[in-house]
Amino acid sequence: MTLDQGLLFGLLAVVFVLLVWGRWRYDLVAFVALLAAVLLGLVPVNEAFSGFGHPATIIIALVLIVSRGLSNSGVIEHLGRLLIDPARRAGSHIAIMSGLAASLSAVMNNVAALALLMPLDMQAAKKAARSAALTLMPLSFASILGGMITLIGTPPNIVVAEYRNDALGSPFGMFDFAPVGLACAVVGVAYVALIGWRLLPADRKAADAAADLFDLGDYIAEVRVPEDSPVIGLKVRDLDEDATRADVDVVGLVRRGQRLPGLARAVEIRANDKLVIEAAPDALEDFLGALRLEYVGRGQGMLQDDELALQEVVVQDSSSLAGKSAMDVRLLYRHRIALVGVSRAGARIREQVRKLKLKAGDVLLLLGEERRLGDVSRRLGLLPLADRGQRVILREKAWLAVGLFGLAIAAASFGLVYLPVGLGLVAAAYVLLNIVPIRDVYDAVEWPVIVLLGSMIPIGAALESTGGTELIADGIVALAGGLPPLAILAVLIAVTMTLSDVMNNTATAVIAAPVAVEMANRLGVNPDPFLMGVAVAASCAFLTPIGHKNNTLIMGPGGYSFGDYWRMGLPLEILIVVVSVPAIAVFWPLGG
Repeated sequence: MTLDQGLLFGLLAVVFVLLVWGRWRYDLVAFVALLAAVLLGLVPVNEAFSGFGHPATIIIALVLIVSRGLSNSGVIEHLGRLLIDPARRAGSHIAIMSGLAASLSAVMNNVAALALLMPLDMQAAKKAARSAALTLMPLSFASILGGMITLIGTPPNIVVAEYRNDALGSPFGMFDFAPVGLACAVVGVAYVALIGWRLLPADRKAADAAADLFDLGDYIAEVRVPEDSPVIGLKVRDLDEDATRADVDVVGLVRRGQRLPGLARAVEIRANDKLVIEAAPDALEDFLGALRLEYVGRGQGMLQDDELALQEVVVQDSSSLAGKSAMDVRLLYRHRIALVGVSRAGARIREQVRKLKLKAGDVLLLLGEERRLGDVSRRLGLLPLADRGQRVILREKAWLAVGLFGLAIAAASFGLVYLPVGLGLVAAAYVLLNIVPIRDVYDAVEWPVIVLLGSMIPIGAALESTGGTELIADGIVALAGGLPPLAILAVLIAVTMTLSDVMNNTATAVIAAPVAVEMANRLGVNPDPFLMGVAVAASCAFLTPIGHKNNTLIMGPGGYSFGDYWRMGLPLEILIVVVSVPAIAVFWPLGG
């Protein structure tokens, strides 16, 4: 092993640990790693930022803008309302929603497909009085499976396709992924609809969605004591009877910006103190009404009393709130929206709500003017958990949006136009037709993924130029112990899938694609089956909530714990390996 190889493997090991740890955002980790690689001389200075102009990066950004246009046109909304019937049994509902999610994910970004369908699914769960946990995980898994069918369905496919162009002279086409991806998606969706959801823990399946709107854990909220409240002069423990009657817990008190130690049971309540409450939204409202308390921000000139509404939203991975607190972004002062409660998948929250560093998957309870909530949620990258009809849907432009998109895909598929150019023309047309307003274009792009990919591509190239991919390929081939090439392909798929479960799937594809080509060269076989294996494996992250953004997105709303995912996900990953290897052998023969 050379010095450059050792330095690069050490850098990648640090990146891997930091991504698994999750303390810092993955885009920051990747960008700092790129800078370190440049300083160490592993990445040439003139190629440091080449990844940001790479076709894979451009395609992903354009796909996100086009996905926003398809959403704004109301196509998905219409399909969802047409197919969703709360009267259906859970198994039938899961089968229909999973099929719809997989189909949509084939033609748009799979994260966007889940974000569009999740509120509809949760509304159906509420009306059917069943736990949303039963249906959200199958919906997430199905959206991931559907993304494998086409080039634009998921970032790993785009990364692998463009790497093939760099390594072999031409990229994979729009539907080259379809034979293998469709086989995996059909079998996978059948599994989650018939068997997978039954493997969830009994307490998840038994939750009463009618009693608790979305099967969320109670919120930790802070409420202000106004000067005319009857609780002034009482001790915190004196509120127990009212709290029990309203089904809330008073778990602390904040005075002058500092939370008092313990539960502050013996502290006398003063005007402008803030009580820390653990409660469901309805119970919280009852408690505030009974004791004349108020949400923080109300009564202080920050929120108008007219048309105030509560909205539940989930923090997406790409949200500008992820990793920040409400005070960091000046949510109340800048946006006139108050963060009044946070729910974090059952975890106990001990920090002040407004100072709490928020994470992807957190569920927030926001208070503000109803007409403002939808706009602010969209701009901050927050996903409403209920379809409250706040979006202005351009239904009259639905077929125009679909037609333009279909025309671009057809032109790219027949080689009439380069795919990024075709998608760029669609994005430009959507802006000109106001399907995607110009102010929303940059909001539609998931910038953390763009920064991650732009940073990792030069590092992946350095791994190849230093001979690192040869070492990894040799190691895997040696580990396989002389097995036939098809068995070694299965080993590569299993290793890549394991990495994707604990590391971002885009980063996994960037690292694994060069290794796949090198392994094929070592074995003297066609590299396409190995690249296809990486595309399948990098997309299939079903064991943890951190391997794929969709799994993170459903964690809070579904009330899932970290260990719930493998119950449904492990059999699915084994099934994908069993299906994908022979499918690749049939459609992408090892002999070329």
